[in-house]
Amino acid sequence: MGKRKEGSVLTPGSQKRQRKEHTDVHNDVSNEEETLEFSANSSAPSQLPDGEVGIIESIQLKNFMCHSNLGPFQFGSNLNFVIGTNGSGKSSVLTALIVGLGGKATATNRGSSLKMFIQKGETSADISITLRNQGRDAFKPELYGTSITVNQHINQDGSRTCKLKSKSGTIISSKKEELIGMLDHFNIQVDNPVSVLTQEMSKQFLQTKNEGDKYKFFLKATQLEQMKEDYSFIGKTKTNTRVQIEQGEERLEELKQLYLEKKEIFKSIAFVNDMQNRLKDLKHQMAWAVVSEMEKEIELLKEGIKAEEGNTELLQKVEECQVKVNEAEKKYKAIQDKLITVSEEAQALHPQCISLKAEVQAKRKTVNETEIVYNRSKTELKRLEKDSEQLHKRIEELKSCANQDSEPEKLERQRRIAYLREQLKAFHNEEIMIGQQMDQFQQAVSKCKEEHSRLRRESSEVQQALDAQQKQLRDLKDSKTNTLKRFGPHVPAFLEAVEVAHRQGQFRKKPLGPLGALIHPKDPELILAIESCLKGLLQAFCCDNHSDERTLQLLMSKYYKRGHRPQIIVNKFQNRVYDTSQRGVYHPEFPSVLTALEIDNPVVANCLIDMRGIERVLLIKNNRRAREVMQHNRPPRNCREAFTAAGDQVFERRYYSCNSSRPQLLSQDVEAEISHLDNEIENKRAQLTASQHRLRSIENEIRQNEDHLYSHRRHQKQLQVKIANAEIADLENVEEHQSADIHILQEEAEENKGRMESVKQDMQLQSRKVEELKNTLQAAEKKLEEVKEKIHQVEEIAGPIKAELNQAESEVENSKRHLQHYEDKQREHVACINKHKDLLVSKEKELEEKMSKARQIFPEPIKVSRTVKSLDAEMNRLREKINLESSHRGNREEIIQQFHYAKERYEDASNKVKNLRRFIAVLDEVMTERLKVYRQFLRKLSMQCKLHFEQLLRLRGYSGHIMFDHKNETISITIQPREDEKSARSDLKSLSGGERSFSTVCFILSLWNISESPFRCMDEFDVYMDMVNRRIAVDMILERADFQRHRQFILFTPLSMSSLPTSPHIRILRMPDPPKDQRTLNFQNRNDGDEDQ
Repeated sequence: MGKRKEGSVLTPGSQKRQRKEHTDVHNDVSNEEETLEFSANSSAPSQLPDGEVGIIESIQLKNFMCHSNLGPFQFGSNLNFVIGTNGSGKSSVLTALIVGLGGKATATNRGSSLKMFIQKGETSADISITLRNQGRDAFKPELYGTSITVNQHINQDGSRTCKLKSKSGTIISSKKEELIGMLDHFNIQVDNPVSVLTQEMSKQFLQTKNEGDKYKFFLKATQLEQMKEDYSFIGKTKTNTRVQIEQGEERLEELKQLYLEKKEIFKSIAFVNDMQNRLKDLKHQMAWAVVSEMEKEIELLKEGIKAEEGNTELLQKVEECQVKVNEAEKKYKAIQDKLITVSEEAQALHPQCISLKAEVQAKRKTVNETEIVYNRSKTELKRLEKDSEQLHKRIEELKSCANQDSEPEKLERQRRIAYLREQLKAFHNEEIMIGQQMDQFQQAVSKCKEEHSRLRRESSEVQQALDAQQKQLRDLKDSKTNTLKRFGPHVPAFLEAVEVAHRQGQFRKKPLGPLGALIHPKDPELILAIESCLKGLLQAFCCDNHSDERTLQLLMSKYYKRGHRPQIIVNKFQNRVYDTSQRGVYHPEFPSVLTALEIDNPVVANCLIDMRGIERVLLIKNNRRAREVMQHNRPPRNCREAFTAAGDQVFERRYYSCNSSRPQLLSQDVEAEISHLDNEIENKRAQLTASQHRLRSIENEIRQNEDHLYSHRRHQKQLQVKIANAEIADLENVEEHQSADIHILQEEAEENKGRMESVKQDMQLQSRKVEELKNTLQAAEKKLEEVKEKIHQVEEIAGPIKAELNQAESEVENSKRHLQHYEDKQREHVACINKHKDLLVSKEKELEEKMSKARQIFPEPIKVSRTVKSLDAEMNRLREKINLESSHRGNREEIIQQFHYAKERYEDASNKVKNLRRFIAVLDEVMTERLKVYRQFLRKLSMQCKLHFEQLLRLRGYSGHIMFDHKNETISITIQPREDEKSARSDLKSLSGGERSFSTVCFILSLWNISESPFRCMDEFDVYMDMVNRRIAVDMILERADFQRHRQFILFTPLSMSSLPTSPHIRILRMPDPPKDQRTLNFQNRNDGDEDQ
């Protein structure tokens, strides 16, 4: 608030009040005493209106000190008592008033920084104070209206921002100067203890017994202290100014002597004027000669531009190439449509071919099954024929020996023959079943062996992938400490060897590489796309010349195996990147590979441009969007291909998918890659374990099936032996039993003959069925061959069409290259014309500048026949002559310059000394007058304070007086408590605490009467008084407040105010201890109800 103090240093009160109360500062003391005594004796209430400007209407606090939300609440325009127990927030309101109106944190005696007032746990605090702005003394009423709201926002770093709002809530200003101007206008001084007496200052002042402290309080309250400090500062300034005058006078004499010396030298150089004038004329001609030559140069440039614009040969070439491109594309489209038609025909035959294959396989299976049935019937017929032959033979034998056999033997022989036949039949059936089971086991073994071979291949592939991933994981973990190890474990050692070789002078220029370590993708999502584009180039090295290449190859042989060495590119090192503005691709949405990379070394960028054309490759994250850009429409200009975020490669007519799912060399998140590889390795291990379990299971199944097959084969051989034995036994039985029953054998022979006939009929049917099925199979096979032949024919037709299509595509590419070539030439031609036009514009602008400079040198144009060169030669000769003359007497221009400089310094110093003398004279007059006024103010204010103090004591039956010692700067107060007591008067040291507090209150009230602040605030004014003195002090305050209705009084006390009289001018604000969740003040006017006890 220092600025506001300086502004009002001559007026302890406001200037408006000063005109009323201090109209004659020369009146004698008696007149002052009469006036003040009359004012003090006036016990009737003042008829002055309520305060209209500067009084506090309301205050609201948020997150301030211990309160999250306090207010808003209203103050009365006259007397306000804020009561409440300690900790209820009284002092917070007073502190907020000081801070909210711009006071410093130290002025509150509550903290050293504003950030200490922010409630714990919060990041900011807010104070809102509304001041009345009514009447003729209102501050900018056309902007603010009838009230002004000051909002202070305190930040966590201790800074604050201020906003001044109008009655309607509109922010009028946020400048500190506006707040200071408003406070000056209202005469509000929050750091003046008479305006705002804080709790700490109140306790200190009420308890102090020091007479010097009271005098200081008096000076500060009346602002005489500030006036005294200002006068002291002015005195120091006057002393410093006198010293400056003395130093300036000494310096002035020196400058005067120097000026006179330079003046004499200046008078002696007038004879070189002719040469100077001639040089001046030549300068005029020179200025316009430069203009003339530039006009000729511009004319030639215009003629050249006109000739270039008339040359349309390149434009015609572009149009011709465009026609050829269109024709080639049309031809390509026709061949492509033809190939699509043929391909669609072949594709239409493929389902038919697949269907016919399935049909042939089914028919072949049916034929095989039918042949098996036929062969079984044929075997059965042979067996029956053999049985029939044996039966007939046996019958003949029996007929020859029928008379020799007995009846029982015949029966036994018949029974035995029947048994053997049944057994033989069972053996045959079992043999057939075992044969079928052996076929099944054989098929199962073959199937299991095929599955076993497939699983072994898959396990081998998984093991290889697992080994590769484990190696990659080791490389990634090593790359955490050295990123170069991503490109191979031996790369750091190899690069160290290259560095050593370079230091030894084996390389002309140090090779660069691997290139992948020297580039950095800007977008992590495009890393896989960049790796798919650059591929092996990421591990390549770049050399400046072939000699360095051979040296690098020799070094590589020590670290790389043959066949695994990275590529070496020989490219002349340059210090700048190629200009790709004409041949590079540009797309508003998608970057090229060149723009998607951060490449610090221009050699690396040039190498990738030469080897891969990265300026012509787009990066498009979305696959569908990439197809739209490259294939649905014509690709962007200069774009050869594009890559997607998944690594897929997209051409205008082709699309290739990427085999990799994650980047390996350029990945920026090594930890994520390691985690991903760990998961993949675990999956591979699980897959390998499952494959091995399946392999073991299949091996067990093969062994079991082979065991079953071996067992069935052995059983089959045993059955064959049994069948053979059964036939031999049957023959033996025939030989042994000669008396077999011929009748039974004949019946059996007939039955056997019937079965043979039945089998023959079945065989005939099966034979016909086999023939029919074979014919059907042949027809199906023939149809299948026809379809295959058609497909073959279509493919033979498609082959030449594909070759023709490739040829057409090559023609399209060649046509586009020619078109691109002439378009580039045309653009270069246009760029050259534009460059010449730009040069013409700059030349014309330069011509205007030259003409402007020429007019400044000589305003009228001069027709000059001489060249700039000849004029310059003559001017140089003149300068040499002038310099030769100047070498004897000194440089003329320097002499003139030194003369004028010395003259200016002398005159400037002389003026400064004169001004300082006048300033000292004026300052002496002002200081004399101001010191006189200061003494008058001091005498008048001390007299007013003394009379008011004695009058206040007399009103309560006390007697006493104040003695001002201005020389020793002390105030002594003597007081006699009661007039009826005849004891001698005592100073404050001998009084009780309550009496001393009461007398101090009287002193403060006296100061209130002589100060002009719109409001007065005092905290805990009655804390050290007994009840009698407190009641007297309160009555005195009530009388003062009623007498000064135009002033606002805000008093804070922890004690009860229940004894106050009822008045509309008295407002009591009670602040009971609130619960934790309550932050709203409860208040009411005195006449709204009795105060709670």
